[in-house]
Amino acid sequence: MNRTVGTREARGSSAIAKDETSSSTRERRNPPWSVAVALPALVIAVIAFCALAPDRLSPYDPTDFDTDAILRPPSLAHWMGTDHFGRDVLSLVIHGARRSVLMGALAALLGAAFGGAIGLVCGYFGGALDLVAMRFVDLWLSTPPILLAILIATALGPGFWSIILAVGGVGAPRYARLMRAQSLAVARRPFVEAARAIGVGDGAILLRHVLPHAFSALLVMATFGVADSILTGAALGFIGLDVVDDRPDWGFLTHQGRGYITVAWWFAAFPGFAVTALVMSVNLLGDALRDRLDPRLEAWAQR
Repeated sequence: MNRTVGTREARGSSAIAKDETSSSTRERRNPPWSVAVALPALVIAVIAFCALAPDRLSPYDPTDFDTDAILRPPSLAHWMGTDHFGRDVLSLVIHGARRSVLMGALAALLGAAFGGAIGLVCGYFGGALDLVAMRFVDLWLSTPPILLAILIATALGPGFWSIILAVGGVGAPRYARLMRAQSLAVARRPFVEAARAIGVGDGAILLRHVLPHAFSALLVMATFGVADSILTGAALGFIGLDVVDDRPDWGFLTHQGRGYITVAWWFAAFPGFAVTALVMSVNLLGDALRDRLDPRLEAWAQR
């Protein structure tokens, strides 16, 4: 009897130890949501504050030219050095945050709204409309994104809004594909069939039933889309498709500094670091948001 009880206690202890080991393994693989969000959220908050109040943070006016401080390396007076006009690079990066953040956010919003609407309607109605629209989307997706963005931006002419339209147009097909799949799945659920049976119109069903159930997936993809839009917009600015401005975005700053990379590395490096930090932070935040909103991933992590 005592031997049986001891065996059961040993099995219970080993099971508890196994559960604790698997729990600690899951925590190492999947850190708490607050930990995964804290650092990227802090970086995004700092950059957002730079975009909202650049005059409060920049140590110098970005339009001040100092011919005695041309291409000075980083120092206590100029933490990120100076450019070929003697302007403070830190001040240029802070003021350039507004254009870069706006470019990424507006381009992602445009792509999500346009592409999401196409996918939502095509997935719900199906038929010839879905067939023709999705073949056009497939053709759109078959073109290299950066090449298509360059073609659109060149056709529209250099400018801030031209880059937004180009980047938003490039990202729209991905949102169309996603929302079509979500719409196809939701449109066949019993509550949608019940709404049709009592005479609710198609427009009301799309807005009140289909869109709310597909919005979480759209939100996650839009988060990643902001990062892609910032990177693509910076690439277009780097090749000179942005307008010359006294407060240029980070991509155009990198474009200006590439000619001095061998003698003044800081001129191109620090704007590039800013783009990298923002894109990585948005991607990490998107990963955490996806893990939070997707119950299938949460269920898998609990195994």
